[in-house]
Amino acid sequence: MNNNSKNYLDNLINKPYAYGFYTKIESAYFPKGLSAKIIKLISKSKEEPIYLRKFRLKAYEKWIKMKEPQWSNLFYKSINYNNILYYSIPKDKKKVKNLSEIDPEIITTFEKLGIPLNEQKRLTNVAVDAVFDSISIATTFKKELANYGIIFCSISEAIKLYPNLLSKYLGSVVPIGDNFYSALNSAAFSDGSFCYIPKNTKCPLELSTYFRINNKESGQFERTLIIADQNSYVSYLEGCTAPQFDNNQLHAAIVELIALDNATIKYSTVQNWYSGNEKGEGGIYNFVTKRGMCIGKNSKILWTQVETGSAITWKYPSCILVGHNAIGEFLSIALTNYYQQADTGSKMIHIGNNTKSKIISKGISSGNSINNYRGLVKMGAKAYHSKNYSQCDSLILSNSSKANTFPYIQVKNPYCKVEHEASTSKIGEEQIFYFLQRGINLEEAVGLMINGFCKDILNELPMEFAMEADRLLNLKLEGTIG
Repeated sequence: MNNNSKNYLDNLINKPYAYGFYTKIESAYFPKGLSAKIIKLISKSKEEPIYLRKFRLKAYEKWIKMKEPQWSNLFYKSINYNNILYYSIPKDKKKVKNLSEIDPEIITTFEKLGIPLNEQKRLTNVAVDAVFDSISIATTFKKELANYGIIFCSISEAIKLYPNLLSKYLGSVVPIGDNFYSALNSAAFSDGSFCYIPKNTKCPLELSTYFRINNKESGQFERTLIIADQNSYVSYLEGCTAPQFDNNQLHAAIVELIALDNATIKYSTVQNWYSGNEKGEGGIYNFVTKRGMCIGKNSKILWTQVETGSAITWKYPSCILVGHNAIGEFLSIALTNYYQQADTGSKMIHIGNNTKSKIISKGISSGNSINNYRGLVKMGAKAYHSKNYSQCDSLILSNSSKANTFPYIQVKNPYCKVEHEASTSKIGEEQIFYFLQRGINLEEAVGLMINGFCKDILNELPMEFAMEADRLLNLKLEGTIG
């Protein structure tokens, strides 16, 4: 950073807040790299309270002392963290009060992705929060949800309007220094979604956030926080995309879920970040920390995810089962093609009595890719009469792709039950012959078999996401079978 940039930053930090929801600081004024001054500037531009600025700076101090994890079965070029733009506001874009104010250019971008930000979403009972680069540009149906006492907004807005909830729960499930990437996110997180479901309330709509990285030089560091109070229910859908660039971009997000007594959170993801071309060039580096805590008795957290994108994926959605009779489930499809690498799985940590967990993982490997399942099942010393069932199945579609399973099981009391099974297979010649004899071509046949391989998980997705996931699986494998 030259002296002019340094002086400019100092002047910006020392200026009073601008009026309005956002200050008039454009992304061009944010230099690349991360420092205490950049963090202060991000916090200032978002008009954050003092406690949150301290939260960010404390995370930054931890992050600069940490090293990237080396234990995963992933191979990639080292990341230059000083060559990343950590805060990117789309030029001349601002938070809008209603959909009619959104820039037509952004609406067109989302519609091309099959994500209409208009009244059509009402027909499918989905409320949408759209995050474009570093800011939330629209949240639909907030007023309708507010009639039920439900809060659904961007996390930047929640920081201002609901400080008690944010200060109580932010960082309560994923601590500041939990891991290298979560510390980076805690220091530099931009926007994301916040949801609070009050007591005795079933959310009448599916809640959804779509994340879009559009700036070639920026990373994305969104943060999602969902709180389900006693006797409540919410289904949340997450989608994400990025354009095709020949360089790698970094995505390091955090998701925190909190379920109180008798509450249920269903969290579904269809991940379609750009995965790079057939030569392994470009693509998103996807390093994400997702964790839910079943604090209350009889609480449930249900993860369902379909992973088809990213050049590199490092993600382990987890449940900490604290409350008695709490339930955690993880259902996953991970597809890798070309030179993609995935190291994904789940952690189920049993603490309360009579807790139950289930892990169903389906991995599909094609091209020259590497697809790893890595999971942890831990039965605590007082998790009496708790149960876990894990099933990890891998399907290999090419001779040069790989599939690995790394299960970790820790049992600290003799009164629990843990089951684990795994299988690795290829599509059989007899199955292919059966389809070909009936006039079904090779690609269609493989698509039908993959759909059957994944049907148990696709059936758990909301209808709209299940159709999207099915199309993605077939699209990603198009032209690779032969």
